[in-house]
Amino acid sequence: MALKILNNCINCDMCEPECPNQAISYGEVIYEIDQVLCTECVGHYDKPTCIAVCPIDCNEVDQQHVESQDSLYDKYVTIHHSVLL
Repeated sequence: MALKILNNCINCDMCEPECPNQAISYGEVIYEIDQVLCTECVGHYDKPTCIAVCPIDCNEVDQQHVESQDSLYDKYVTIHHSVLL
């Protein structure tokens, strides 16, 4: 499942540089997470770094895009395939 950033985001710039998949970018008003690139840091870290660095806890699981740990890992492999070869 991908994560999402809630409307209470204060645009502190903490999460974007920490995302190992470059899934976070600045949207029209607040930072946004690209569900295609978000692996919840599976393959990189034990926990999502955007949640770990957020000072106001404005990240949560996007219930519209639920994925298993296996599918998140498969997505990680696909995104980083050329690096893994």
